[in-house]
This record gives sequence, C-alpha cells and structure tokens, in this order.
Amino acid sequence: MKFAIFGNTFQAKKSSHAANLFQLLQKHGTEIYVCREFYQFLTSDLKMQIHADRLFDGNDFTADMVISIGGDGTFLKAASRVGRKGIPILGINTGRLGFLADISPEEMEETFEEIFSGRYSVEERGVLQLICNDKRLQNYPYALNEIAVLKRDSSSMISIRTAINGAYLNTYQADGLVITTPTGSTAYSLSVGGPIIVPHCNAIAITPVAPHSLNIRPIVIRDDWEITLDVESRSHNFLVAIDGRSESCKETTQLKIRKADYSIKVIKRFNHIFFDTLRSKMMWGADGRSNS
Repeated sequence: MKFAIFGNTFQAKKSSHAANLFQLLQKHGTEIYVCREFYQFLTSDLKMQIHADRLFDGNDFTADMVISIGGDGTFLKAASRVGRKGIPILGINTGRLGFLADISPEEMEETFEEIFSGRYSVEERGVLQLICNDKRLQNYPYALNEIAVLKRDSSSMISIRTAINGAYLNTYQADGLVITTPTGSTAYSLSVGGPIIVPHCNAIAITPVAPHSLNIRPIVIRDDWEITLDVESRSHNFLVAIDGRSESCKETTQLKIRKADYSIKVIKRFNHIFFDTLRSKMMWGADGRSNS
C-alpha cells in the first residue's frame, strides 16, 4: 500500500508518536510519501531519522490512503490537500479533542493490523462550497467543517440577510453566523450553541454567534439547499472563515453557500460507533464534582 502522510509541525513533544508511525509502516513494507514541510520539521528541527520514499508539496501526490497525525486542525489541512482525489483519510490524534482524528497513538499498531487485513470502514463526509466574486476566497472555497461570517475585531455587530433557495429566512443582527456540515457540528458551531448532528445526516446547520435577539435559534436544513448571505457592517467589511482560514470581505460581497460536488472519505475502525466517541469527547456521564 502507498501512504501519504501529513503532520502537525508545532508539537515537538509528540514527535515520538510520529517515529512509531513510520516504524509501523516500514515494518509492513509500505510506500511512504511525506509532506515536505512535515518531513523537514521531523528531520531538520527534531533531528529524527525517518524513511520516506518520496516528498511532495501541496496536493501533488497520489496514495491508497492519507494519514493525518496531529489534531482535527491537521486533519482539515490534509482534507483540503486531498480535495477531489477521493483518497480516504485516517486521523491519528496527538491533539486535545479529536472527532476527525480519533485514533489514539496507543491504538496505532492494532489499527494498522486491521487496515492491512481490510477490516475498517470508510465514511463519506459532505463538504460546503462558498461561491462569491472575491478572488482571495476563490483559491480554496471548500470547507469540511464550517464557513463562518464574522464581524471584524471589536466592531459592532453585523447584519446578515439570509435566504434559502431564494426564499427569505431572517436578517441576523449578531457577531456572526456559522454554516456547518454534520462533521463540523461538534466544532465551532457547538461552541456557539449549535446542534450536534450525526455525521451520516444530509443536513446543514445555521447557527448565529451572539445574536442580538434572544429568540433567535439555530436551524437545520437540507444539504442540497443553497444559502445566500448579504452582509451589512458599520465598518463596511467583515470576515469570512473557511475551516479557520479567514479573509476580510467588503460588505458588497454576496455569499452563496451550497454542498460541494465531492465528499471527503474518512477512515474509521470497524467497531467505531459515533455515540461512543461523542460520550467520551464530551465527557457525558462524568461526575466533575470534587470528592473533598
């Protein structure tokens, strides 16, 4: 098998996990392609001795499987590089809270034994596409998690006129609006009060950030519907964040958001159950009270 590896280039303390990963892959006689930035971090910055059959830049690679070692942020970057290639991605979590990267370093050996024997599942995850006339946002207008429209800095709230398939929904007076996939429903959207959506649903959630009116609530719609946003701001500009990559926009920029025409494939262990991950990551049922 041929593997393409992306990794976090900020976590020097977690480098032992990367060393174990490369040893595991070598033991199984795989072809190992490595993102050049990650390879240089491991070999130049951390002085690690690792084997790579080939280094690659950007999205100039092919593979049977992509491995992301880091947190969910690293996974999102890997997904943006994979794009339309249709290569499934395995996320090894050396970060804090991982829903996408949910294989712990301690599970690596057992997980790869399962992979090499074909015992794993692949989930299709929907992607959002942003359509607008701002060239900076056209470079990579796709989001696996969310597209957020936000006020800039400490400026006053923005006004976001929102329509679904051309039908007027609401004008949100708020600090922003988060449009999220089911995959992203446990990320930024959740932190501002959005609903948790099971990844297998064909849905999009629209969640306001600090709305001026207390009776404004999130809404979940079909993922084959198109959302149109027109933004007004006293500062005459606002931010658009696509999976965390943000650009400033003029208020005359109209945004259209719809489901992209491709999906991202996420590898899960064969016995993986979303609700188990949810309970574990959210610590549902845990008693946080002190014993004293």
